[in-house]
Amino acid sequence: MEGFHKNLRWRNYRALASFLVPEERQDFERQRRALHDERDLTVTDFEIEDVKLADDGRHATVHSRIQWMRLPSVSEQTDSVTSEFVFRDGVWLLEKQQSGPFAGELE
Repeated sequence: MEGFHKNLRWRNYRALASFLVPEERQDFERQRRALHDERDLTVTDFEIEDVKLADDGRHATVHSRIQWMRLPSVSEQTDSVTSEFVFRDGVWLLEKQQSGPFAGELE
């Protein structure tokens, strides 16, 4: 979870995609290219506020605060983001995310 947020902060989208469930990776990478996120998306700060592990030990909900902006806008946005991770094949993978710079993509 920390690795996902750090790669987001440093615009390492190829590595970031590896934190997603496999069925979402190709579309995610396509969207990054289409939106020119390597150039236009800047995450200025993040804070992981809460992590809740489900009773089954295979699902986790992460609440974080992300500050970001995407050109041509010069206004920084601050979003409370809810991320749902699933434990598959020995690793935690992002399955869904609400709000933030990828709103509407990972649902």
